[in-house]
Amino acid sequence: MPATVRPRYADLVRRLQDLDPCAADKAFDALLFDRGEAVPDIAAAYGSWELPPLVRRDLIQLLGFSECPDAVATVEVALEDPAPTVRAEACRSLVDLRSRVSLPLIRRRLKDLDAEVRGAALDAVRALGRK
Repeated sequence: MPATVRPRYADLVRRLQDLDPCAADKAFDALLFDRGEAVPDIAAAYGSWELPPLVRRDLIQLLGFSECPDAVATVEVALEDPAPTVRAEACRSLVDLRSRVSLPLIRRRLKDLDAEVRGAALDAVRALGRK
């Protein structure tokens, strides 16, 4: 775990990987509850170490829910994640963050090889284009 992630949040990120879905859900809910304060830790966890794709997706989703402009840069990086589920979530999270400045990056995902990503990008372009 990177040193930039405070111990409480490092523990919660580890618990997102728990094989017990109830334990993983509790960790997600705790991060969601603290999301405003936890944004730097969530961003550091996403960017600093290898995590399974579903955990990376959860972290990006939490950043989207944060409504914090500081989360945008990390979510934009996730548009290039190797996992399609993460790239698709990044498109949705940028809508949640109302990041119209991210539209050029989202538009690149319209040509993604994965259909889910293309669909999420199209939805994001439509949603952000209306705002």
